[in-house]
Amino acid sequence: MKNEFVKLSNGVEIPQLGFGVFQISPEETKNVVKKAIEVGYRHFDTAQAYFNEAELVKQLKNQKFQEKIYSLLLKYGFHHMVMKKLKKLFKNL
Repeated sequence: MKNEFVKLSNGVEIPQLGFGVFQISPEETKNVVKKAIEVGYRHFDTAQAYFNEAELVKQLKNQKFQEKIYSLLLKYGFHHMVMKKLKKLFKNL
């Protein structure tokens, strides 16, 4: 899969096409994300309200990539929890 990139206002480029995990159960997330990686996705979209962001991050951590994951878009409902949650999720990546 060939990814085209979009440049953000801060100059960072991310793949234009992302893979969302909305309505994928935590149990299914591991296999679904593994398949998405196999076909070439490198931009992932999740949210606290999906209840599967931890499984997504674990699967990304377990993969051996020849190239980097370009972006992981996380959405949280409570602004004051964002930094705490991000630090916890990415601590061991």
